[in-house]
Amino acid sequence: MTSPEEFSRMQSAMSQAVKEHWKAFLFEGILLAVLGIAALILPPLASLATAIFLGWMFLISGIGGLIVTYWARSTPGFWWSLISAALAVLAGGILLARPIQAVLTLTIVLGAYFLAEGVATIMYALEHRRELSSRWSWLLIAGFVDIAISFMVIAGLPSSAEWAIGVLVGINLLFGGATLIGMALAARKSNT
Repeated sequence: MTSPEEFSRMQSAMSQAVKEHWKAFLFEGILLAVLGIAALILPPLASLATAIFLGWMFLISGIGGLIVTYWARSTPGFWWSLISAALAVLAGGILLARPIQAVLTLTIVLGAYFLAEGVATIMYALEHRRELSSRWSWLLIAGFVDIAISFMVIAGLPSSAEWAIGVLVGINLLFGGATLIGMALAARKSNT
């Protein structure tokens, strides 16, 4: 467990790193924001790019897993590791071979995720409304928003597959970029 002093030192080191490299954070933030805007302007392209990216990630991690599993073939759990790595290679291959169909599948998974997340958030809010005092209503609203997003995505299938992943990736990139830009500008200001 991290003591308060260690946490304070880590926080100070992180602040110093941001101050020293604020230009890199600014560049990365601008790049992410531009990619986010591009994804929001062209969500079908961003959805397709996401499916292809995930395909490559699964394929590379699966191949790496097969190599490591081969090297460690005498260790316990060899067969489970082998199956896991082979499934990653298979998933990556399918995503790369049929990226348009993969976008539809990923959209269905996304819709199911938002539905489950919304129900879980609502249940958490209701169960902890006494401890959370006034904040529980925000959690309740967030849960209903998740469910609404889920229904928009699922009810709109198959046409929602064109935009859903791209829009959500775009929003994520845009806000992540804006956060990095804000951090970099604040660090630059504290340097002067």
